[in-house]
Amino acid sequence: MKTTLLLCSFLVATVLLMDNPKKECCSHFLKGELTEIEGYIAFRDSLNPAVSKVEVAWHLDHSLRTINEIHKAVKKSNPENYKGRINLGRTLLLLINKIPRGRAESPKIVTPPEVIHTDSLYGQLALARKNLTAYDSLPKKAFFEHPYLGIMDRKTSKKFLEIHTEHHLKIIRDILKK
Repeated sequence: MKTTLLLCSFLVATVLLMDNPKKECCSHFLKGELTEIEGYIAFRDSLNPAVSKVEVAWHLDHSLRTINEIHKAVKKSNPENYKGRINLGRTLLLLINKIPRGRAESPKIVTPPEVIHTDSLYGQLALARKNLTAYDSLPKKAFFEHPYLGIMDRKTSKKFLEIHTEHHLKIIRDILKK
């Protein structure tokens, strides 16, 4: 029964990740999300403890660090070492297309510093735009290893970045709601 469930989850996730010409075009990849992030920098100090215990700046910084660190890892990887493995958590995340709130702790490498400078946010944003423009030129089997969700190739890591970025944008939108 577990094997059948795993196989079904894997097949559904595979279908969800099938080529989508609009999303595969690197010039469109997270373009709207990065524009939205840029617009929220003006509200960097906003806080709503009922939604999140950290300010908007933390979510912006974390999202940008995640984009840039994943790109760096995928770029640095050796595609010959890629070994795809089934990971139930990753399969579920890709299946529901959403990260539940308050479930995971941010890995240290993408945890923002205590003091977040506005200039740093703009610098990370510029780097993210540059990195995402070049993302599709990386080998298909280039990968990164997420500490909880396992190894993700270029295409799966793009999907993860979409889900992760939207997760934090939703939190920011909720923080800013009156």
